[in-house]
Amino acid sequence: MTRNLLAGVIAGAALLLYGCGGSDSGGSSPTASTPTPPASTSSISAQDAANTATPIKHIVILYQENNSFDHYFGTYPIAGNPTNPDELPFIAAKNTPAAENLIQPGTTIATSLLLTDNPNLQNMRNAKGATNPFRLDRSQALTADQSHGYTNEQEAFDGVVTTAPPVMDLFPLFTGKGETLADGTGPFATTGLVMGYYDGNTVTALWNYAQNFSMSDAFHGTTFGSSTQGAINLVSGQTNGVVPTAPTGAAMDDGTGTGTDTLMSDIFPTGDVCSPAGTTAMMTSKNIGDLLNAGGITWGWFQGGFDLTQTNPNGTTGCLRSTFSEIVGGYIPDNDPEHAPFQYYKSTANPQHTRPSSLMAIGTNNDGGANHQYDTDDFFAAVQAGNWPSVSFLKAPSWQSGHSATSDPLSEQAYLVNTVNFLEQQPDWKNTLVIITYDDSDGWYDHVPAVVNPSMSSADQLSGAGVCSTTVSPGTTTPLPGVSGLPANGRCGYGPRLPLIVISPFAKPNFIDHTLTDQTSLIRFIEDNWLNGQRLGQGSYDSIAGPLTNMLDFTLNTPTLVLDPNSGAAPGLQAKLQGE
Repeated sequence: MTRNLLAGVIAGAALLLYGCGGSDSGGSSPTASTPTPPASTSSISAQDAANTATPIKHIVILYQENNSFDHYFGTYPIAGNPTNPDELPFIAAKNTPAAENLIQPGTTIATSLLLTDNPNLQNMRNAKGATNPFRLDRSQALTADQSHGYTNEQEAFDGVVTTAPPVMDLFPLFTGKGETLADGTGPFATTGLVMGYYDGNTVTALWNYAQNFSMSDAFHGTTFGSSTQGAINLVSGQTNGVVPTAPTGAAMDDGTGTGTDTLMSDIFPTGDVCSPAGTTAMMTSKNIGDLLNAGGITWGWFQGGFDLTQTNPNGTTGCLRSTFSEIVGGYIPDNDPEHAPFQYYKSTANPQHTRPSSLMAIGTNNDGGANHQYDTDDFFAAVQAGNWPSVSFLKAPSWQSGHSATSDPLSEQAYLVNTVNFLEQQPDWKNTLVIITYDDSDGWYDHVPAVVNPSMSSADQLSGAGVCSTTVSPGTTTPLPGVSGLPANGRCGYGPRLPLIVISPFAKPNFIDHTLTDQTSLIRFIEDNWLNGQRLGQGSYDSIAGPLTNMLDFTLNTPTLVLDPNSGAAPGLQAKLQGE
């Protein structure tokens, strides 16, 4: 099939086809049917009537997993556009701004030193993994999960504060893992895989969203580390104050002398009926749910597989619900308790996965004991019924989360596109903000550091043994406080850069924001928009978070963009950009 014919076929495809080739959908995503209108339009909803600082009445955070900015946008907006007929050409709009990525200013893909003579190729400590960044195509959507621990990521940065520009040259050695598939060859089969990146021929929808809405190239994980840390940072900005059920390497004394610990890696929430046996943990700090509850603002965390009463098409139910992924080649559990941050707090946990009393109760403080913790299906059902919470966090079922080894960019794309298409058809789209972002980098290579909070502990290795100093002020030695109010170690950040895209009628079109932001910038927006600028306190990073508002203009009415979930393209979009 020729490229032009492929483009024509995709342009004529049905826009709301569900899935990405998997035959067993599990039901945790909007369907192909036209959404049901809200039950009543005779009166304004409580959400639309809420007093907000901006015209935005609904925020939906699509919280995906384990991708760095350069891994998805390393050559944006220039795609490889190979002759492979299975890959749709991507042609960027002529006025697309430059991003801070692997194509350095004044260079091209062929001449940028970050692509042709990268420090990770030069550093022989990387051994067989020493390589330049290299392009991954659609046939390589399934990759190994990279190493992304708090210490590993600092070691990969390699003493970043001692050089200008930073070296960032030990990713293959410290975070790289090679693919074990039999057909893996070259860097794909070594620790050099960590240097791989996708472009607009694979992560097509994300590139198209960036073309038509706003993207940040200066958004970071709040701290170094893994998924649980990222999820906790998203809702509290504070990984200090963890209480494990037994001594564990997942928690570290914070050095305050008060006996408090800092979360250092993934661990399951204590009491969650789906947590496996073994050491678990709870958090003692405040989270954004506490502030929303006190303010009477409707909100919810909606996670794939959370409803234990459902039975999937393959017969799995309860905590063992799973979905078949053709790309992964097996059944993947829908729900991962490690990625449900509100389950770590007594005030917002729903340990038995209690079902909400009704669709109209979802998001309220009187939801029948569900305590704002729901299944993703509950979100779509509630919105269709006319009950769209003010603040919604959506966590895809694991096979569509984008997490390497258990998911992939193509399955992820189907979920994101189906969800955004659904939301764009709602009457309340006119006052909605959608944010697509990630919990951590998975250790994938990214070349931009931004460390603003130091830490001195045995787990810190950025600037030398036991030290993670800052790139903003290398002499800074006082960490942000923990829950005790004293400077707490183990929270060095910001960590690696992550993708962040804003989709909204108010999003500046084809815009790249360079404002330094982090995961708690999302908390800050919620606090500023619904809570009169109230902050969590206790040393939360929300007190220093950069704003997201530079990506928005409230005089705009940016058009919707309906994409095909399989290709990631819109009918006629490529022809339009090429001026045909």
